[in-house]
Amino acid sequence: MKRTELLVAIVDGQGGGMGRALAEAVKKDFPDLWVRALGTNALATAAMLKGGADEGATGENAVVFGAGRAHILLGPVGVLAANGLLGEVTPRMAEAIGASGAVKILLPSQRCSIRLAVGPGQPMQYYLDEAMRLLDEEVRRLTA
Repeated sequence: MKRTELLVAIVDGQGGGMGRALAEAVKKDFPDLWVRALGTNALATAAMLKGGADEGATGENAVVFGAGRAHILLGPVGVLAANGLLGEVTPRMAEAIGASGAVKILLPSQRCSIRLAVGPGQPMQYYLDEAMRLLDEEVRRLTA
């Protein structure tokens, strides 16, 4: 598979701040990857588009449809939990994301009541850098 054929989907909700930061980081480090913003709400989708996503879609059906077509999914860990992100992630969304064959690169978030036993909390930039490192590994693996 060519790099230009990979679909990277970013899923976020609420204000889309983490999704926007992810979109900016992906487009900076991997400008040739196609990035689709999948927002649980219009504000999140708009933020990710401002961050550089190539296209965006909003709502439950967009997330369900998009998750099944992505090669790599990025977002906060709360997108895997029904009613995550303060209730914005519907059970159907969480199921579709979890069932997707896409590689999932998820960032910790203090807002989703999911604690990861990975050591002391780090600044968001640390997690963004680590996500880009993992994305690089997956892009290399999928395009080898």
